Amino acid sequence: MERIMGLDIGDKTIGVAISDPLLITAQSLKTIRRTGINKDIDAIRDIINEYNISKIVVGIPKNMNNTLGPQGEKVLNFVEKLKNRVNLDIVVEDERLTTVQAEKMLIESDVKRKNRKKVIDKVAATYILQCYLDRIRR
Repeated sequence: MERIMGLDIGDKTIGVAISDPLLITAQSLKTIRRTGINKDIDAIRDIINEYNISKIVVGIPKNMNNTLGPQGEKVLNFVEKLKNRVNLDIVVEDERLTTVQAEKMLIESDVKRKNRKKVIDKVAATYILQCYLDRIRR
C-alpha cells in the first residue's frame, strides 16, 4: 500500500511524517539533520523507497498576509531540486502556525524545552500532513 510523506523543511533540519496506508492519519517519523542538498534528498529518497511513498506534501511558510518571505523562497527552491530527483507528485501545503500548534501540543504534554527542540520539526510535519489528509477526505 502507498503512503504520503509530509515534510517540514527548515535551515538545519527536515521534519518527516508519513500517512498510514489508508491515508487517514499522519504519524511523525523522524527529523533529518541537514548536511547538504544532495545528502538531504538522498535521505528523503531512502524514506520514499522504504515506506512506498506515492506523494509528498511540503509545508510552505507564508506570512500572515499570504505572501512568501525569504524562508518560503528557500523551501520552494528545495522543492524544485527535489522534483528533479524524485518522480513523485509534490504538493505544497500552507503551514502557517503549524510550528505554533506543535509547540503548544508539546507544552501541554509536559515535554521539556530541551526535548521539544528535538521533536518539533517532525511534529510540525505531522500537522502539515494531517491538514492535507483531512482536506482531501472532505
